Amino acid sequence: MAPLRIGAVGYLNARPLTWALDRDPSRWQVRYDLPTACAPLLASRQVDLSLVSSIMFLDGPEYRLVPGVGIGSRGPVASIALFTAREIADIRSVAVDTSSRTAAALVQVLCAHRFGIRPSFVPHGPDLPAMLRAHDAALLIGDPALEADYAPLGVRKIDLGEAWTLMTGLPFVYAGWTGVEGAVTEADVVALQDAQAEGVRSFDAIALEFGGDDPARVTLAT
Repeated sequence: MAPLRIGAVGYLNARPLTWALDRDPSRWQVRYDLPTACAPLLASRQVDLSLVSSIMFLDGPEYRLVPGVGIGSRGPVASIALFTAREIADIRSVAVDTSSRTAAALVQVLCAHRFGIRPSFVPHGPDLPAMLRAHDAALLIGDPALEADYAPLGVRKIDLGEAWTLMTGLPFVYAGWTGVEGAVTEADVVALQDAQAEGVRSFDAIALEFGGDDPARVTLAT
């Protein structure tokens, strides 16, 4: 039986979902990419199941979610953040990391409905110094947001997961395992749920694998 083809985000915050899958290549064939690439992989049927961002999930009415599995937060998330040296009221332009449509939509909603500002949003690669040279603030997601050395730049980090929960009182779901109906079996669904549970139990091992010999990266991952 051929392994199930899976498209996954390569960032650290997705590793608890794929940690166990990578250890069973006879059942799961995991392909890592940027969040914006995961939905096109599914749409073109290059994968059977993909970690699709919540806003891109809405583009496919035929899509279904694996229940109880995904990337989300209630409060701070650390890996989706706005960086700025200005007061929020003075932000006129935001450089937006092009890696995720969901994060781009989230920052626009928060600017309008929590921060009370309407800046311009300009697509930009995830390079914080370059982003802030041309704009008042920068949106980063994933590993670039986690690893950004922002203090020497004189900027602060505004956690957008925290801002969302403070505004709504609700958690935010960033992405979930997505496929068309019939793409996976009931046994596959249970296995994916079990894999997430194993990943959550394996935070220390994931941190060591991510951090290697760098204690700072190990600490970041935990």
